[in-house]
Amino acid sequence: MRFAFTQDQLDFAEAVSDLLAKECDPAAVRVAWENDTGRVPGLWSRLVEMGVVGLLAPEGVGGLGMGEIDLVRIVYEAGRAALPEPLSTIAGVVVPAVRDHANTADAERFLSDVCAGTSTIALGLAANPLVVGAAGAAMFVLEADDGLHLVDPDVVEITPEQSVDGSRRVSRVNWNPSSATLMCGPSGAAEALDRAATFTAAELCGLADTMLTLTTGYVAERKQFGVPIGSFQAIKHHCANAMLAVEFAKPLVWRAAYSLTQRDPDASLHASMAKAAASDAADVVGRIAMQCHGGIGYTVEYDLHLYLKRAWSLISQDGSAASHRRRVADRVLG
Repeated sequence: MRFAFTQDQLDFAEAVSDLLAKECDPAAVRVAWENDTGRVPGLWSRLVEMGVVGLLAPEGVGGLGMGEIDLVRIVYEAGRAALPEPLSTIAGVVVPAVRDHANTADAERFLSDVCAGTSTIALGLAANPLVVGAAGAAMFVLEADDGLHLVDPDVVEITPEQSVDGSRRVSRVNWNPSSATLMCGPSGAAEALDRAATFTAAELCGLADTMLTLTTGYVAERKQFGVPIGSFQAIKHHCANAMLAVEFAKPLVWRAAYSLTQRDPDASLHASMAKAAASDAADVVGRIAMQCHGGIGYTVEYDLHLYLKRAWSLISQDGSAASHRRRVADRVLG
């Protein structure tokens, strides 16, 4: 196979990157931390207009009918900007779950609304104790022992909780599973976790790259003993180790997205490899970034904390690195 992105895929991701550079800079992310919604006003509509939200939805409901490999670089760019929108969850997990498993009438109705930007669907997987964006969701895709359920918000109880990332509005969602709401069995739920793990891994790689960029920029300017601290061998080694961790994780993420697109039988294995590597990389980069920044890295006035706290939230989301390594061992070793 030709293991490289096409020019169209790169151009689409670059267009999204340009939008986020203008509309989702650190100042905008700070606004999302402080407002009532945890989101950047008007940004979701812009993403909808570009077709990003409905990228995996069929063309008949307003989507683009594309694949996971087309979306993964876009989600990576979202991670680089610490995008405070449920893009990876809705575009990468909810849309294909409803597309593939909901009855035709429900799928057409809900996907049309999602692609048009008039409603959102919140996702609650068993791997995650909290649901992002539960308040205001038009529907829920929730996991129970028997699979995924498509649940009306009128029958769920939402309890808001605090997150270390101020732009992530999370809640506990209590509900009673019913055969009437069952959308698909355990295999469908496992597939949803694979998608969630892959796209969360893409976000983590983007966050790690931004933290690394902030760190290398800082150590090139910060001086001690009359020279930039980036010239010290210990700092060079730290930054090199951080870069290696991210660059080794990225190909695993791209591979996982390709496997999902191609319906590879080993897609679950590749998704776990990607999430484990990306979680470890983001953790390493975050620790090194904080250490290299010294005291300023601990302040909320400095932008590093926006990306670091998002990374902390996502490292454990959709399965920790340890849990995904166990999945890899089970798959490889039987």
